[in-house]
Amino acid sequence: MDILVIGANGTTGKLVIDKLAKRNRYYARGMVRSEDQTQGIEQLGGLPVIGDLEGEFSDAYDEVDAVIFAAGSGGHTGPDKTKSVDEKGAMKAIDIAVEKGISKFVMLSAIAADEPSVLDLDENMQIYYEAKKNADQYLINSGLNYTIIRPGLLTNEKGTGKIRAAEKLSDRQGEITREDVADVLVASLEHSNLNNRIIEILNDETDMMTAINRA
Repeated sequence: MDILVIGANGTTGKLVIDKLAKRNRYYARGMVRSEDQTQGIEQLGGLPVIGDLEGEFSDAYDEVDAVIFAAGSGGHTGPDKTKSVDEKGAMKAIDIAVEKGISKFVMLSAIAADEPSVLDLDENMQIYYEAKKNADQYLINSGLNYTIIRPGLLTNEKGTGKIRAAEKLSDRQGEITREDVADVLVASLEHSNLNNRIIEILNDETDMMTAINRA
């Protein structure tokens, strides 16, 4: 199964490429913006493909079965970049997936993206969350088989393999490692109970696979 990872040069995207490449059932294709980023994808065991979310990237979908969208501005690059990548870029990625008949689209979003008013956000993060909310809704309306993963605050610590997961967590305070997020994104390709669902995740005490199956 060929998986296209959009945002493969990002911290979470690289973890996804690494995890896909280590599983015999997947062929990982990492979309990067420039040639100088290709070596890093190859070193992780993936096949780099050139594509720019703010430009043309439909060729990156050639021979692809499913997409993991892990790109994101993080809300720190300014409102124009945020809208261009997190909203317009995501929507274009969804449109191409529909056109190409992609079997599954996994979206990396953000916790409480459906109701950012519950969070204490500065102006830039409000724009980021609005972009995520709009992209998520666009995916839901696309007709694609989707999973939207909404993690809490991301950390760069080693993965724990323990999380809590639900369509809407009752307590949204907390963190989750990028490695654990990457594991959940990959698991979304395999767990049919996550099809056409939104799942919020945070680190906690429950084994990851158990939490996913209960979500």
